[in-house]
Amino acid sequence: MEKEKRTVTITTEYITLGQLLKFAHVIQEGGEAKRYLAEHKVLVNGEEDSRRGRKLRPGDTVELESLLVEIAS
Repeated sequence: MEKEKRTVTITTEYITLGQLLKFAHVIQEGGEAKRYLAEHKVLVNGEEDSRRGRKLRPGDTVELESLLVEIAS
């Protein structure tokens, strides 16, 4: 199954992984990020990462179960 691809454009230096999950409508509220990251495999630039505070900058990619998100400026 091919993953849906989305580009998220940020106007700040970075966005955290937890903020990205909410912005991409993967979770409804920020408090759900910790649980989501504990229960689902998330790859940041091809490496597994479960830190909701992980700073994502333009050029980074985040891969979820059915979604691939690229960060742009």
